[in-house]
Amino acid sequence: MFRIKMADLIIEIDNKYDFTYNLCRDYITNECDHTDMRICINDEAIAKERSEGLKPDFYNEDYCESICIYRAISRELTQFDALLMHAACIEMKGRVYAFLAKSGVGKSTHLGLWLRHYGKDAHIINGDKPIIRRINDTYMVYGTPWCGKEGLNINTHAPLKALCFLERNDTNIISPLAADKVIPRLANQILIPNDSSAAKYLDLLDGMITSTPAYVLKCNMDEEAAVIAYEGMR
Repeated sequence: MFRIKMADLIIEIDNKYDFTYNLCRDYITNECDHTDMRICINDEAIAKERSEGLKPDFYNEDYCESICIYRAISRELTQFDALLMHAACIEMKGRVYAFLAKSGVGKSTHLGLWLRHYGKDAHIINGDKPIIRRINDTYMVYGTPWCGKEGLNINTHAPLKALCFLERNDTNIISPLAADKVIPRLANQILIPNDSSAAKYLDLLDGMITSTPAYVLKCNMDEEAAVIAYEGMR
């Protein structure tokens, strides 16, 4: 059992395997004055996760436990005005740009173009599964140790500046996306609860969409794509 501080929440994790502890090493805290969330996963849930995975013979129990733990955390986030989003997030000059796309389009590759062009001015907060939390009507993006196979994350946070949906293209073009067009594109990148918290979750989501500019970036993998994206959104 150990505690982490993530999204400014103290989360106690009752783990069976070491994988999750090692994964969360940079987020472990000794704060003990309160606990916002307690997570415990049983063997049945781990076995179910493994059997339903795309590669059940490849993923072992310790990895599956970590997925179950993060899924359990995500189900509790709504009560703290927070949600999990499948996105790759990069911070520039104190603001975060969240890139969303289907798997294989190249979110992490695109963020790499930002690092190549902007150097130390750009920081990848999370490469796959950040937490977005509403704090005093500002949507903050938080790093998490669940961040994709590249392991790109920082235990920090910054305000969300824009949402950007990536599409492959021969040339680089960015254009604004109306708020009513965001939900269909966002649907596969979020996990909407099916319990009593659904209404609050949708309110949280609506607030993020109406207060955050959204764009579509049709791009190739040239460094120019990072410049077109940043100049078009900042």
